Amino acid sequence: MSQALQNLISVLDLERIDHTIFRGRNESTDRTRLFGGQVAAQALVAAGRTVEGARASHSLHAYFLRGGDPAHPVIYTVDPIRDGGSFTTRRVVAQQNGKAIFNMSVSFHTSEPGFDHADAMPEGVTDPDSLPSWAERAEELGDKVPKEFRAWLEREHAIEFRAEGGAGSGLFGGGGSGPLHMWLRATGPLPEDPFLHRCLLAYASDMALIDAMTRQHVRGPAFRSVMAASLDHAIWFHRDGRIDDWVLYQQDSPSASGARGFARGSLYSRDGRLLASVAQEGLIRPLKPAEGEPTED
Repeated sequence: MSQALQNLISVLDLERIDHTIFRGRNESTDRTRLFGGQVAAQALVAAGRTVEGARASHSLHAYFLRGGDPAHPVIYTVDPIRDGGSFTTRRVVAQQNGKAIFNMSVSFHTSEPGFDHADAMPEGVTDPDSLPSWAERAEELGDKVPKEFRAWLEREHAIEFRAEGGAGSGLFGGGGSGPLHMWLRATGPLPEDPFLHRCLLAYASDMALIDAMTRQHVRGPAFRSVMAASLDHAIWFHRDGRIDDWVLYQQDSPSASGARGFARGSLYSRDGRLLASVAQEGLIRPLKPAEGEPTED
């Protein structure tokens, strides 16, 4: 297990202050804002620690209210809305400095038999082992990658991503439309804990959806020409799966209007099982280039 993955698992191990109140530490990064995936995953952990019995998280719906500050811990307050015969519902509010930065509703469900069907995994997707890592792709792009971005790409990560489509795809920008295919996996073996795998999947699911929204309009990394932020995020967990093996993340963006974009995602295990579905709306506000700064072609 990589040190980065060990650190992330430690970050998800929240400190319990009271029965329904938890404190979360932040990842040690050079980000100016908290990564939304970290906050969503910690909120899911907080909700799960108030649920009794063998009930699995099957859906979450969240709103990002304010940018989080990496320099301060996050306080998670869980409202135990309902404990029913089959379903348990929790509401979680994340706060910093007395102000809400995030809220989320989570539903848990007992295991029971029922119908079973799922869309098949897309065909013809490039095998992840033949795709370059982030560091290799940054090397391929050379000076096209800003120095500060390159440093982030080249360091060790808890979750590694590999995108098909050549040097200009996914987080690196490059134009184009249609589905974006990315592979992801934890950088080391994980315990046999389905809830941990779902929390890490929630963490990873916030990655690159903004790029899916902007890739039809922007060449190059979106952060250079777009003010972007996740506004809301939803996940439906369909089946248990392991995130320490490759997971295919197919994303597309059917709409962008005004200063908002919408993206959808489907997460498949390497053997083709549909593990989860994702939807997100994001702020994608075009930035005016500074005076004398060249515009994209």
